[in-house]
Amino acid sequence: MAIICGKFTLFISKHLLKGGSNFPGKIALKFDNTILKEISKNYKVVLITGTNGKTTTTSMINNLLTEHGLDTITNNTGANMLPGIVSCLLQNFKFNNRKTKYAVLEVDEANLKFITEYITPEIITITNLFRDQLDRYGEVYTTLNKILEGVVKVPSSTLVLNGDESLLGKLDLPNPKVYYGFNQSISENNTVDINADAKFCKFCKSPYEYNFITYNHLGDFYCPNCGYKREPLNYAVTSILEVTSDYSKVMLNDTEFTVTQSGIYNIYNALCAYSIGKELKVSDESIKKSFEKQTSSFGRQEEFKIGDKDIKIILVKNPAGFNQAIDLLCLNEADYNCCFMLNDNYADGRDVSWIWDVNFEKLSKTPVKDIFISGTRLYDMAVRLKVANLDKDNFIIEEDYKTLTDKISSSNGNKVYILATYTAMINYRKYLHSVGYIKKLW
Repeated sequence: MAIICGKFTLFISKHLLKGGSNFPGKIALKFDNTILKEISKNYKVVLITGTNGKTTTTSMINNLLTEHGLDTITNNTGANMLPGIVSCLLQNFKFNNRKTKYAVLEVDEANLKFITEYITPEIITITNLFRDQLDRYGEVYTTLNKILEGVVKVPSSTLVLNGDESLLGKLDLPNPKVYYGFNQSISENNTVDINADAKFCKFCKSPYEYNFITYNHLGDFYCPNCGYKREPLNYAVTSILEVTSDYSKVMLNDTEFTVTQSGIYNIYNALCAYSIGKELKVSDESIKKSFEKQTSSFGRQEEFKIGDKDIKIILVKNPAGFNQAIDLLCLNEADYNCCFMLNDNYADGRDVSWIWDVNFEKLSKTPVKDIFISGTRLYDMAVRLKVANLDKDNFIIEEDYKTLTDKISSSNGNKVYILATYTAMINYRKYLHSVGYIKKLW
C-alpha cells in the first residue's frame, strides 16, 4: 500500500505539480516508516555526504558507473533527505524486478543515520566538513558527529574519505577506510586563513601547520605538538597541469584527466568520484570518457542563455564554497557581469551573517561590470558588497524575477555569473523554466 500510494503521488507531483521530489516519499513513509528496507533490495548502494560537493560528486560517480556499463539510479535533483531518497527509490521500484543495480545517492549529513538504519551501503564517502547552516548544524564538529551517528550502524561499509580534511583522520571506526587528497597544490600557500574552519588539532587543540593548503582548512596538514597528520593517500592529485575558468587538467594517480567543470573544489569532486570508481573496479578509460562527457548539474555551474547572454549559475551556501566561486570569477580576464541572490529560508539557513566571512574584496580587482543583487536578503548583500569596495554605482537591486531577468538580458557584455543560495537558485530556476530559458526543471 505504501509503495502504491507513493507511486501515485509521484505521478501526480511530476505531471500536475511539476515538482515535489520529497512529497511522494513523505506519503509513503506515512503508510510504512520502514519502506526503505523493502525498496532498496537488489541495489548496491553508494552514499555521498559532507558539506560541499555532494550533488556534483554524485553525478560524476553515477555517470562513470553508467559509462562502465552498469545499471544505476540516482537522486539527481539533490533531494537528499529521507523522503527524497525514498521518492527516488520509489520512482525506480518494480515489483517483479530482481536485477541488481547500483543506487548512487546523495545524503544530507543529518539524515545519514536514517538511511543506514535500513541500508548497508557498499561505500560511504564524506567529501568535506565546513560551517554551513549554523542555526541547524552548529560548528563542524557537530556536523561530523551527525554523520558518524549514521556510519556506526554499518561497520562493514567501506569509507572513502577526503584525507585533506583534518576532521576525517584517525576515526575510531572498524570500517575499511580509503583516503584521497592532493599531493600537489595549485599554490604554495601554507598559511591558514583567519576565517578557516577546523584550524586546531582535534586531539590536542594546537594550531595545525601545513605543507600546503588547497583551500579553507583542506590540505597537507600536521600537528607540531602531538604528531597527528594526514593519513597516507590511496588516491591523489599527483600533478595539476592546467586550471582555467572553464576546465582543469590534472593527473590522478599519474593518469591524465580533464575535469570539465572549473575550480579546485571540482577537482576534489572528480578525485572523489575517481577513488570510488577505482574501488568498484571501473577502468581508467571509462572514467576518462565519463569526465569528458560530464555536464553541470542542477545549479552547479549550470550553463544556459538569457537572450544573447551566456549565463552560468553557481550554488553558494557557505563561506568556503562562496570563496571558491569567487576564485573562479577571478580567473576571468575579460569583462563579465555578476548577480548575487541571497535568501534566508530554512534550507539556506536563517542566519546570513556568514556572508561577512566571504572574501568579496577579491572581486574589486576583477573586470566585473554590472552587479545585480536579488533575493529575500538583497539589502544585506548590497551592504556587504559596498563594504567590499565594489562600485555601488554599478549595483542593480531588484527583487522581482521578471524585471531582474529583463535587466540581465539588456545589460552590457555577454557573460553573466549568478551566485545564488539554495532556495534562491531553486526559485529562480523555476521562473526561468516557466519562461523557457531553462528546458529541464528537475
